Amino acid sequence: MTAVETVEKDGDAQSARRSKIVALVVAVSFFMQILDGTIVTTSLPQMAASFGVPTVSMSIGITVYMLTMAAFIPLSGWLGDRYGARRVFMASIAVFTAASLLCGLSSGLVEFIIARAIQGAGSALMTPVGRIIVLKNARKSELVQAIALITWPALTAPVIGPLLGSVITTYASWHWNFLINLPIGALGMVLVWRFVPEQREENAGRLDWRGFLLSAAGLTLLLAALELSVKWHGGFLPVVTMLAAGIVLSVMACRHFLRVDNPLLDLSAFKVKTFAVATLSAGTASRVAVNATPFLLPLLFQLGFGLSSIEAGAYLLVYFLGNLSMKTVTTPLLARLGFRNVLCFNGLIAALSIVGCGFLVPETPRVVIYALLFIAGLSRSMEFTALNTLAFADISGAQRSSASTLSSMLQQVSMLLGVAIAAAVLNVSAAFRGLGDPGLVDFRWAFIVIGSIGVISSLRFLQLAPDAGAEVSGHKFPR
Repeated sequence: MTAVETVEKDGDAQSARRSKIVALVVAVSFFMQILDGTIVTTSLPQMAASFGVPTVSMSIGITVYMLTMAAFIPLSGWLGDRYGARRVFMASIAVFTAASLLCGLSSGLVEFIIARAIQGAGSALMTPVGRIIVLKNARKSELVQAIALITWPALTAPVIGPLLGSVITTYASWHWNFLINLPIGALGMVLVWRFVPEQREENAGRLDWRGFLLSAAGLTLLLAALELSVKWHGGFLPVVTMLAAGIVLSVMACRHFLRVDNPLLDLSAFKVKTFAVATLSAGTASRVAVNATPFLLPLLFQLGFGLSSIEAGAYLLVYFLGNLSMKTVTTPLLARLGFRNVLCFNGLIAALSIVGCGFLVPETPRVVIYALLFIAGLSRSMEFTALNTLAFADISGAQRSSASTLSSMLQQVSMLLGVAIAAAVLNVSAAFRGLGDPGLVDFRWAFIVIGSIGVISSLRFLQLAPDAGAEVSGHKFPR
């Protein structure tokens, strides 16, 4: 080996190590953010008793958080370019952590709502800016591993959050569901300051206020309509009105971005086929299916099987282990099979495992339930990692900020859309049978519908070229 080859090999090793460290640092903050969103739901009854309000009133805390986050997400890319991604990321962690403290110290509903709004603003900047940091610090050959590292919080936190929240609420106090964020947030800021380099765009340009207001209002109304469709009992008119307004404003925002010289969001990323497929078309449908599953499974085990939240959480731990176990083989599988084959065939496995969950009953042998949940977890992990990596496989440096913001916006829509569709099927099926609470038959229909969406989306990945994203996956397609 020559001296030049040795230097190049050492440089590659250092680059890979730096990329991995940066991704791990970002993942710590993502874990705190996503864990908070799932853990709080378990403590709502105890919080309502503490505040002296009906339990149903506490849902406004979740809604305000989600809507505030939606309003500020479109601004994240520009802020990262204007003030530096590292600085904005640290500020978002600081805001989120401080708001968590305020949530934990709240003595009334109004204080809690204000704290949750502040928390949502911090959360809005964290995901897209954190992803920008990872993209800027990883070579294309390192992208699969880097994206896999920042994807694991989205896979694990929704699964362990409800179980952890139940334990904390049962054996400690609801306050600790928020105060647990303080050491994680402090650690995250220290790690960002220590390991993440400062990178700032030279020509960020002036803020596109019109584009920001249109996109923020459009996304907020869309997510509010999806949220209300699950919780609202006052008729369909408000939901349909908000949904229509959100669509109109979103279309106006897109037309504005295409007309101005320096738009808040550069929509040219959608001209890149791998990004468009992974985020907008087949990718959105696939995420709808895999995002609905963590919503349905706890309800199946509690309402359908009659288990406690902690007993249901024990089943979900198997699902969580499946998510983690796939991480070691994600990179070699993508290198061997390529993005198109993985997304198609793994998507089918994920979809069929979702359908299979609908046929579980309390009498099903535990080993069968464990095996099915483990397979569902494995395929879900692979699907998320492959989608999130393919989305940025062919994105240029100039498109990174907008692409990351657009991806975050679409992921929020797909997450709530999955829950809304699953809840709608449950409610319609239960109402058709004249029941108030859904039973096993209703869950079966919900899993079948969600799984069918997954099957259709997996087949749509066949539109990708056989060598799509090959520079990132390392897949050698025979010519």
